[in-house]
Amino acid sequence: MAQSLVAANLRAVDSHGVRLLTDYSLALKTGLIDGTAEGVIENLSGACATINGQRGLGQVISTKACDLAISLAQDHGVAFVSVFDSSHFGAASYWATHIARNGMLGLAFTNASPTVAPWQGRERRIGTNPICMALPGDDIWLLDMATTTVALNRIWKAASQGEPTLPAGWAMDAEGVPTTDTQAALAGFPMPLGGYKGSGLAVMVEILCSVLSGGAIGTEVGGTRVRTRPMLTSHAFIAIQVERFMPLAEFHQRMLRLRDMIKGVKPAPGYEEVLMAGEPEWRAEKERTASGIPISPAIWKELEDLARSLGVQPPVTIME
Repeated sequence: MAQSLVAANLRAVDSHGVRLLTDYSLALKTGLIDGTAEGVIENLSGACATINGQRGLGQVISTKACDLAISLAQDHGVAFVSVFDSSHFGAASYWATHIARNGMLGLAFTNASPTVAPWQGRERRIGTNPICMALPGDDIWLLDMATTTVALNRIWKAASQGEPTLPAGWAMDAEGVPTTDTQAALAGFPMPLGGYKGSGLAVMVEILCSVLSGGAIGTEVGGTRVRTRPMLTSHAFIAIQVERFMPLAEFHQRMLRLRDMIKGVKPAPGYEEVLMAGEPEWRAEKERTASGIPISPAIWKELEDLARSLGVQPPVTIME
């Protein structure tokens, strides 16, 4: 779990970094997450499997699921592993990349707390339900996106840092009206990506994760901010062995051709270059690996308070 959170911070995906540690710890303390659970395989048929997460830590359960997907794909060329009764697993890119390191296309999906209204509605029914795909090889292409304009944690992060406004298009208020007011967004919900298209993608992820696995659906799901019931999150992982189609070196060469075609486009006014999915995060990772991970004073205080509550002495810091 610690590795996944720090990996998110390194990539400047701070909404899925160590700021989640307080929420996870509270869920462990109250029994909403079982810190001893490792997950069990309940169904295994050919290249398909289902894992009961036993309300365990999402990162622990997802490690088991991804490793199983890799093993099955080595045998069958492709694998699909679904998970139910898990919990928040951090950034989806961590899991898709874990699969991709084994010479495979890695896809990761998860459902999430019902914080989003379906398009044309104003009641929360479904999660931000991310879609992620990673490729084998270094820094070629990595898509990790919520099916809302931004992940809900981006809005919570803005609120925790005292930012009064959000960029246009991020959120709607409780009446389903677009808003840039941070507090109104907290009372409302994130905006579906591309309107009805984002809603459709979110439902697709819900089907792949919870409907197919037999897990909690939509409003039955808890979450990091839900204190009254277990998370019961569902995930889905797909592994596709590239060498069943062509040699890995040939695949890399073809992807580099595609990348060059895309990045060779003349930038639109106001932009210096055309970026591939994953490039901003890889650049941030390189910089932060060298210079360190910045943590806001508010998040640092949360971590200090958590450490002291558990009898752990926080490191001495000098705030500039």
